[in-house]
Amino acid sequence: MACGVWMGAIMLENGAGLPPPVSGGYLRDRPGVGLITLRWDPCSAPKRRLALTRSLLEVLHDCRHPVAITTKSALVLRDLDLLLPMAELGLVAVQISVTTLDPHLARRLEPRAASPERRLDVVRTLAQAGVPVGVLVSPLIPGLTDADLERILERAAAAGASRAGCLLIRLPREVAELFDAWLRAHVPDRAERVLSLIRQCRGGRLNDPDFGSRMTGRGPVAELLSQRFRLAARRLGLHRHDSGWDLATSRFRRPQLPGSQLDLFN
Repeated sequence: MACGVWMGAIMLENGAGLPPPVSGGYLRDRPGVGLITLRWDPCSAPKRRLALTRSLLEVLHDCRHPVAITTKSALVLRDLDLLLPMAELGLVAVQISVTTLDPHLARRLEPRAASPERRLDVVRTLAQAGVPVGVLVSPLIPGLTDADLERILERAAAAGASRAGCLLIRLPREVAELFDAWLRAHVPDRAERVLSLIRQCRGGRLNDPDFGSRMTGRGPVAELLSQRFRLAARRLGLHRHDSGWDLATSRFRRPQLPGSQLDLFN
């Protein structure tokens, strides 16, 4: 991804302030669409995280820099006063991740996250306000959450989503052991089947680090899941996230750093 702030996504650590590139040190003259990808949900609850996310949005708004936000939190609505003017300029899009529609399973998978119904309410609120919004079915867990795939897309489309994406579960490093333990603690009757299906999507392993297949998987099981997603998205008129959000890049204005000389051509 060619990001106007720097190459790649914006990565922020817990408790960190805005890094120099975001505050203006390395902004380019011709930005691409930035993607806010944080090591924690960008709209999660602790006040310092919310303040950091808002500060980042304020910088991007001031610079007229386009950005796509991915979150599973309803707290994204706290920044609606910033998202609305950015949306009017074609500078922002939001995608809400939904893993399952089963509230009991959702609580076990993500105990501190918004419920599935609340996330769909966020999709509806953003869409009605005029903010481009989509749904991301993630993580898709074969044998556990894939039965909800089509229904998630149907509910999201009814709520006003215009795009959809789907990401297969990834289990890098120690996450594989943690997930194995979680399965055996919460769904022991399905644990072996889920792990088997994941291995069938990952070339016999629980994780596939290859760039071309790590998000979608490979093999018959992964292809079947991909076909189901494509067919449902096409039927519901949901464009795919990987086709881009078509956000405005021509409005970008390079920020003037304190103490720097004026740019005659800005």
